[in-house]
Amino acid sequence: MTDPDRQLHHKVDAVQQLVLRLEEGVGQVSLQVAGVGQRTEEVNSQLQLLARSFEEYVLKAERTANAQRAETRIGVIEAQIEHRFGHYKVVRRVARGMLQGFDVGLVSDETLRDVGEQLMVETPGYWLAPVLVALQAWLADDQATCERAVQEAFHRSPGRTSLFMALILRRQGRGESSLRWLRHYLAALDPSDLGREFAVILESVSQGAFGPAGIEMVQERLDQWRAQLLSDPAREQAQIQRWRSELEKYVGPPVADRYPRLVAVSPQWPQMDRVLSRAAAHEALINRYSAMAVEEPAARARIEDQVDDILDLLVTGFDEEELPLSRDLAENHAIVKHGGDLAAARRDLDTDLLALDKRHDYLTTQSESALNPDKLGVSRATQRMAVSSCHEWFAQAHAQYSRDYRTELPADVEAVFESDHNLAGVAFRLPRWTGSFTRPIEALERSLAEHWDRAGRPFVDSLAYNWQRNLIAPGAVVLVLLLCGFAQPIMLVAALLVGAVWGGVLWYQAQNQAAVQQQARDFLERAKVDSIQQLRGGAAELADWTTAFRQADGREAAVRAVVADLATAGSPATPYERRVAHAGTRTGA
Repeated sequence: MTDPDRQLHHKVDAVQQLVLRLEEGVGQVSLQVAGVGQRTEEVNSQLQLLARSFEEYVLKAERTANAQRAETRIGVIEAQIEHRFGHYKVVRRVARGMLQGFDVGLVSDETLRDVGEQLMVETPGYWLAPVLVALQAWLADDQATCERAVQEAFHRSPGRTSLFMALILRRQGRGESSLRWLRHYLAALDPSDLGREFAVILESVSQGAFGPAGIEMVQERLDQWRAQLLSDPAREQAQIQRWRSELEKYVGPPVADRYPRLVAVSPQWPQMDRVLSRAAAHEALINRYSAMAVEEPAARARIEDQVDDILDLLVTGFDEEELPLSRDLAENHAIVKHGGDLAAARRDLDTDLLALDKRHDYLTTQSESALNPDKLGVSRATQRMAVSSCHEWFAQAHAQYSRDYRTELPADVEAVFESDHNLAGVAFRLPRWTGSFTRPIEALERSLAEHWDRAGRPFVDSLAYNWQRNLIAPGAVVLVLLLCGFAQPIMLVAALLVGAVWGGVLWYQAQNQAAVQQQARDFLERAKVDSIQQLRGGAAELADWTTAFRQADGREAAVRAVVADLATAGSPATPYERRVAHAGTRTGA
């Protein structure tokens, strides 16, 4: 071999080594690019998870701060209530003790007079203080002082004083005097602007505390008010809406964790979740009200005990000047109860705070007695009677509630598949596929599989080795060498060597690309199988959801039956006609 041939041979070998190393580098770069694509997806997922975690942390920190501020505020408000109205508690406790003194006679008139006069001085403006003076004067048969004290109490709070005297006289067996005070109280009332003490009237009716004549008088007046107020459709609609707001409290929790595949594939899931949660309210309503419909609240053995309970309700209830702080306290307690979630606390309070308003119309008082008995201080018997009076609003609100969530039922439940993938550094996007679950599942699976095949085939084909493009450069080099071979025969040998080397390199590249192509084919096949399994699982969960909804929605008729039972469950208790303690030893009032 001549020196030029040897030199050419060495150069060809060097070129071949360079080409092989270049090809290895290209293969490594391809693998690295694929790895980078996969890691990019992992990083994106981790970033999304981190973002969600950070948002949850911020939300949790914000709610914790809200709860802490509310706890601090609760302490401040309670201190303000104690400072401004703590002396009211003393008067109320003394009032209850003095009532007991009517029966047992263990406290001297002097002690009662001193206590009453002291509290009269210490609590200026409070209606109950002169009432205590009147009670002491009554015990001492001091009619003049009793009348002056009653007039002063009436001046401070006509409504509460009238009710108090009506109840005291009823307790002491002075039926006619009790009815005069009761008639005086009712005549002065505006049914569209009732104070909180009117809840005592409902309590008295439910307990039969005023006797048959008193119940008849009150019931006649209540019927007149009801007819008068219901002549305004807006007032009735307000009560229906109030009951509708109450029904919203019984909406069940989200159920997405029970149907994960359906959540993943169906865009209609948010509607379905709301509908099922709202249908679940029927069972909660049945549990809440069915016992009330059949129970018979036990009456107290003595009229004195019954009236004492009602008097306690009257004297211990919030006065109007206490209500702003009481509302503020309730708001902060709700924030603490819901762990600092202001929205949840507001939803809870939107209805509950109504019971802490100063004035209501008669219809609202009935609804609040039914829905917020604890905040008005009325008994279970009064709540039961109020629910019975409100059963028409309850029924209409429930019918609207059921109608509204049923209208949210999606007309068609669909499955949607659309996804992005990164394979060997090349992006693949599955075009959107939509199928209706009204079709047989076999047809849906077949359609989805064909969709994957149609979308994946061009992508896999695009990864095939392009012989035509990759042959241009080596072909041109070989052609040049061949042309030079006419002048120098050694160039023909070089052309053959270069062609062989380039042919080996191209074959190696083609094999690598074929492997990449097969990987893409296998990946798309697995993704197709996974999608079909998700579709199948979504169809199965849709069947479970349908069963659960039908069962929950089917309880709507049972709620209507309970409401119908409540309509006849609120008759007033049997009135007492027993002789009362020391009835013959008291003076008139």
